[in-house]
Amino acid sequence: MSSKKTAPNNDALEHIVAEARRLRERRGNVYRDRALKILPWICAWCGREFSSKKLHELTVHHKDRNHNNNPPDGSNWELLCIYCHDSEHSRSLEREASGETAVRDDQERPATYTPFADLKTLVKNKK
Repeated sequence: MSSKKTAPNNDALEHIVAEARRLRERRGNVYRDRALKILPWICAWCGREFSSKKLHELTVHHKDRNHNNNPPDGSNWELLCIYCHDSEHSRSLEREASGETAVRDDQERPATYTPFADLKTLVKNKK
């Protein structure tokens, strides 16, 4: 038997790469659309609120860093503004480079947004 290796067909490779990109983009849009429907349009870290005009600045962050883990209830997602999202990934890379073990997000930092902080005041004002 001959053990000649054939050169890969560039057209076939381009088609595979294009299909993979298309599927990744579609998957991203699906979970982003779902997250925007079920989560408040507020950065989970800094508490900045977003209107539909600035919604493109709000990103979906996977808490366990697994982009394939997209439960329908959104329990693996949090919405972060682009600045907080970049900050989180920078910290994650720094931890990996220093050899630190990863810490779960809910242990690493407390939540800063308190959605019901003024609820009592709002209810009193309506009466």
